[in-house]
Amino acid sequence: MAGNLWLGRGRGRVREESGSAGSVTDRLAPVLRPVRAGNGFEEALEQILQVVRLGLVAGGERLPAERELARRLGISRVTLREVLRVLQDQGLVQARRGRYGGTFVLPRADAAGEDELRRRVAGVDIEDVLRFREVLETGAAGLCAAHGLTGAQEARLRGALAGTRDAPLGQYRRRDTMLHLTLAELCGSPALAAQYAAVRASLNDLLDCIPLLVRNLEHSQRQHAALVGAVLDGDADGAREIAREHCAGTAALLRGFLT
Repeated sequence: MAGNLWLGRGRGRVREESGSAGSVTDRLAPVLRPVRAGNGFEEALEQILQVVRLGLVAGGERLPAERELARRLGISRVTLREVLRVLQDQGLVQARRGRYGGTFVLPRADAAGEDELRRRVAGVDIEDVLRFREVLETGAAGLCAAHGLTGAQEARLRGALAGTRDAPLGQYRRRDTMLHLTLAELCGSPALAAQYAAVRASLNDLLDCIPLLVRNLEHSQRQHAALVGAVLDGDADGAREIAREHCAGTAALLRGFLT
C-alpha cells in the first residue's frame, strides 16, 4: 500500500470456574462460530468483543487457548493474534507469559466511558442504519456498473479511490466517506444519493465511537479497489457483492464494539 497511509503476568495457577456457570469453553459455545472468509478479522473481533462485553469470561479469567479459539472461529492464529492485540490496545485483555500464562480478560474499570458510549448510541437504531446503508450502497454500485460511467465520471471515481489510498490515518474516514458519496452520486439517482448522504452521517456518528484499526483499513482498501474495478468493468453482480461484503465488515465491527 502506497504513500503515508497507516502502514507504517500472573504467577498463580489458573482455574476455570466450576459449578453452574460451566467451563469457559462451554460458556462460549453459543457465541463463537466459524467466520466467513471475506471479513475474517472483523467478524472474529466482533465475536470476541461480544464474549467480553457479555461477561461470558469474567474479569481476571483466561480466554481459551489460541489454538482452541482459532479452531472455533475458523481463522489462522496470526489473524487471531491481531484480534487479541486490538483487545489489548483497548484495555480489555492482558497477555501474560509463563507456565500459567495466556490472555486474561481485565476488569471493566471505565464505567464513566461505558455510560458515555451508551448515551451516544441510545437514540440510534444501529441495525436499521446498517441495513439501509447496505441496501443503498449495493444498489448504487450495481447501477454504476450496469449503466456505465463517462470518462469524466470514471476519473472522479478513480480520484476518490486514490484519495483513500494516500490518506493519513487521521483523514481516512473523511476520504472514505467521499469515495462512497461519489459512488452514490454517480449512480444516476439523486434521490438515492440524498438518502445515502443522510444514512452516511448516521453511520459516521457510530464509527466515531470505535477505534481506527489498521488491519481493518487495509482490508477495506482492498475492497474499495475491487469495488471500483468491478464498476469500471461493468460487472454489476460483482460490484453489488463486493459492496455487500464491504458493508458486512463494517457492520461486524460496529456490532462488536457497540451492541
